[in-house]
Amino acid sequence: MTHALEGIPRCPGTCFFMDINRSTDIKYSGGLGDWGRKLNNTFNILLYTNHFQDNVVKGIGDEIMLYIPDDELLKKSSNNHYFGLLEDIFASLFIIKNHADSELFLNCKVAIHYCAEVFNITFFQGANDYYGSDIDLTARLMTKSIENRIVVSETFFNKVQLDLSRLGLPEDEGCLDKVSDKCSEHFKGVPTPTDYRIIDVK
Repeated sequence: MTHALEGIPRCPGTCFFMDINRSTDIKYSGGLGDWGRKLNNTFNILLYTNHFQDNVVKGIGDEIMLYIPDDELLKKSSNNHYFGLLEDIFASLFIIKNHADSELFLNCKVAIHYCAEVFNITFFQGANDYYGSDIDLTARLMTKSIENRIVVSETFFNKVQLDLSRLGLPEDEGCLDKVSDKCSEHFKGVPTPTDYRIIDVK
């Protein structure tokens, strides 16, 4: 097993954690027809409008994890760069928050990290999964997110900035005119401080 695992290559890419807010509350206040409809609508906006449905790794209750390897990102027909991914997620959260019918959706929070230390492996037959310290760090970033907020690691933010330079776009293009200054946190279990930024969707 050790020899086999040591031969598995890294699989760099972008990891997302998305959590639907207050979903537990509405399960106590309404029936399945109500909260099930809202969850379905919200997941559809997050996944299908962005063509992320094939990148879902797992769902735990009302939180989903997505992973887009770099080689898959490059094959996308549009928005095949990190800036495009960020704009897609921001647009989805904006639609959900500002839709004319507030009863259709539930607000969300998101964390995004660019992962280098990650492996495409599974410990269960027939399942597909990704493991590595960068996946764990993405989950840690979720602790800094609140409703209608995107938390992006500085590593991912730097990838976005490189895209903007390559595309000839200003540093505050799109949702980046709302990005915060750099923050830092020493997350439990992570040996060094992690830099990150926040983007609030209004």
